[in-house]
This record gives sequence, C-alpha cells and structure tokens, in this order.
Amino acid sequence: MTGLSNLVATFSALPQSTISARVNTQAASNILDCSDPNNSKYYVVVVQYTARFNAEAVKQFLYSLNEGKIPKKRFNLRLAPEETSIKLTGFEHNGVTCIGMKTNIPVILDEAITKLKPDFFWLGGGEIDLKLGVRTSEFLEFVKPFIVPCS
Repeated sequence: MTGLSNLVATFSALPQSTISARVNTQAASNILDCSDPNNSKYYVVVVQYTARFNAEAVKQFLYSLNEGKIPKKRFNLRLAPEETSIKLTGFEHNGVTCIGMKTNIPVILDEAITKLKPDFFWLGGGEIDLKLGVRTSEFLEFVKPFIVPCS
C-alpha cells in the first residue's frame, strides 16, 4: 500500500489541467463549425486545474488573431452544453481530452502550462477517472494549440 500512496501523492503534486469545450455564442450566423481555427464556433480550452479561465483574454486574443476584422462583440466564449461537448469531442463531462476528439476543434492552451517545470502536466484521459500525463513540449508539437495567457 505504501507504493500506491506514494504514487497518489506524486500524482497530486504534479500540475493537472482542466479541459473544456467552449462555444462562441456570438459567432456570426454563417459560422457553424471549426473549419476556420481563427474564427471557429467552438474551441477547446486547457488551463491548470487550480487556475481560473479568463474569457476576456481569449476574446482579445481572437480579436487580434483576426487583425480586428471581426468585431470583439463576435467573440463570447461560454461553456458548451454537455450534449454539444459530447457530440463534438466524443467524451463525457469530466472526461474531455483534446487528444483523439471526434471533431478537429482548435485548442487554446493557457500560457502558464508552457512554463511548468518540469516540462510535464496531466490531461483528462477520455474517461472520468483516467488521466494522461504528457510532456508539454510534445503536446505543443502534436496538438499545435494557440498559446494564450488565459488564466
């Protein structure tokens, strides 16, 4: 039992992340999907479990990404309804991960995660009680997320 409690203590001490599907509720009526990562109806956001998501920072990032061609009022990211999240990601609430989603949804990674030492963090693993440990550098190379200071 000692080995297991050490493993649990180690796991608890390592940075864990929260992943959520977000819907842009103010996207223009012709924006229905994720085909344009710069102006998508949906985004997946990854922040540290202990951090608080800053929607205003993401709004400013998307506005800048589109060089001001899309008004700020067209960016309003809210948590996607659970049914929509399941349909898009293939994962249920508290099991969402951005690895192996059903839909190619643009990923926004909180900049704070890129500064973690060691270069490692935990993601959801696709099921409520499953976690996936990844090197941040490998995650960046594989997922190619937008890096945004959003916590």
